Amino acid sequence: MTVEIGVRPLSGAELVRVARHNEPVTLSPEVVARLATQREAIDALVESGTPVYGLSTGFGSLATTFISPDQRRDLQRSLIRSHAAGIGPEVETEVVRALMTSRLTNLCSGVSGVRVATAEAYAAMLNAQVTPIVHEFGSLGCSGDLAPLAHVALALMGEGWVRTPSGERVSAAEGLAQAGLIPVELAEKEGLALINGTDGMLGMLLMALEDIERLLQTLDLSAAISIQALKGTDRVFAPEIHALRPHAGQVASAANLFALMQNSPIVASHHGDSTQVQDAYSLRCAPQVHGTARDTASYAQSVAAVELASAIDNPSVLTDGSLVSNGNFHGAPIAAVLDFVAIAIADAASIAERRTDRMLDKDRNFGLPPFLAHQAGVDSGLMIAQYAQAALVSEMKRLAVPASVDSIPSSGMQEDHVSMGWHAARKLCKAVSALNDVIAIELLTGARALALRAPLVGSPATQAVAEFVNTLTGGPGHDRFLSPEMAAVSHAVHTGEVLQVVSSFIELK
Repeated sequence: MTVEIGVRPLSGAELVRVARHNEPVTLSPEVVARLATQREAIDALVESGTPVYGLSTGFGSLATTFISPDQRRDLQRSLIRSHAAGIGPEVETEVVRALMTSRLTNLCSGVSGVRVATAEAYAAMLNAQVTPIVHEFGSLGCSGDLAPLAHVALALMGEGWVRTPSGERVSAAEGLAQAGLIPVELAEKEGLALINGTDGMLGMLLMALEDIERLLQTLDLSAAISIQALKGTDRVFAPEIHALRPHAGQVASAANLFALMQNSPIVASHHGDSTQVQDAYSLRCAPQVHGTARDTASYAQSVAAVELASAIDNPSVLTDGSLVSNGNFHGAPIAAVLDFVAIAIADAASIAERRTDRMLDKDRNFGLPPFLAHQAGVDSGLMIAQYAQAALVSEMKRLAVPASVDSIPSSGMQEDHVSMGWHAARKLCKAVSALNDVIAIELLTGARALALRAPLVGSPATQAVAEFVNTLTGGPGHDRFLSPEMAAVSHAVHTGEVLQVVSSFIELK
């Protein structure tokens, strides 16, 4: 499939397909015509001699410095070279491709004033899978993701470093030549247009949200297995209970749990047991906590959709041909929701870890062996798996500390309030990866615990998943090298294999 950059806003799913699955992009005829018209306005301003920010002045605190006509293209090159100042580890290829895709939509919005040839060259580099090397540190999220985008623009100019489609690190000049592409000589305004936006933080948010949707469904599944393994009840998940407090995420999570636990022999075995009047919070309150993460992600999705449909540049070309400075590049709207989502998923991970710990504690697990060990004392069972899960949750709590409140002034106090959205996004990416592993450890534990309940079994849907997980790990037995088993389940969570197993029984919300 080809993703068309046109008058219709790009969807988050389309951006993710380009970023993660290398789908090609193309510019619609309407976009090409719009770019040509808007460039005429830029050319008219260039010819007028009027001092205009980004065309004939310096940048940031140098905005009052006039640039002579014969130096204005040098100005664009110098801007990119000086702003390509990232440092630290390389960020992932999919992150670079996501920010490139988002920036391309902005270049094509008609407010940036780039030439048609420049936009087409940017698309060609994306399609050729020539990926500029971008570093972890350098962006303050205002004016947008300057340093990361500057590294991309530098590669477009044939300078700096790139990764080829095979992953080889080569000079940008060599990478473009291998792909049959010609470096771009930037014209007036184009350097600024290539780097002024929230594209990195937005791209990371959209990819995180795609992962979180899958992970929160899997979290409901792992909870359903744990609750049965702990002889919990499904009655607290009945629809009429959650109709009393109908937060959308809570209702959806409760519906999943209720459906997943239907026809469970384990649940039926202890109905009416007077020793189990109420389940612990980590069981009983799962929909409320899981649902909060769902609602938070839903809100973040709505913010991301607005941002993706926006035209972000400074200065912007308006419909009357004027070029107006503005602050639309400020990352505050994205930074805040990145932090918000990190907080919510840290809480969801925390409740999962509490369920795991409960399954390992002989005083709280209703008759299961200590740490689910085959021969407690000789064997330690899953004791240290819970340590690893606890470490992941503690890391997620640290990653939940907001970045968006940590503004720090820059550019000689011209840019005296910044969003830190890039770093909020980097934190969220790490938190999502940790959540994947937290869920995997709960699944591994729950599947082993369910097997130890034999001859009682779980509901058909959860029993099938538990058996699948135990096939990956070997299930109960004497202690073995545990790390590969944890990694195998984590991979199955990441790829969606776990959800595929349950999909033949029910469709999760």
